[in-house]
Amino acid sequence: MASAEVLNNEEKTRFEITVDGEPAGFADYRQAPREVRSFLKTEVDPAYRGQGLGGQLIKAALDSTRDSGLGVLPYCPAFQSFITKNPEYLDLVPQDRRAEFELPAE
Repeated sequence: MASAEVLNNEEKTRFEITVDGEPAGFADYRQAPREVRSFLKTEVDPAYRGQGLGGQLIKAALDSTRDSGLGVLPYCPAFQSFITKNPEYLDLVPQDRRAEFELPAE
């Protein structure tokens, strides 16, 4: 059974997912000075697609961001879709910015 792990590579400003120690994907972000992390791009290596790794990566990135006390700006469509399907993460997106990402106000 493959073991997936997600780590925040702060030097490269991205969350990285590995499977059995091999790079499998990443989620790029930019840290804004106003306590908001903007997620820009998510990519999973074609060899690992269809295994749910993108969802694991996004969930771990959102959980880590929440634990850091930061908000989220989901410029990446994968993050927008994940938040839409998992409304427990909606509170991470500032209410006055949700319409910009086609997210519900509440």
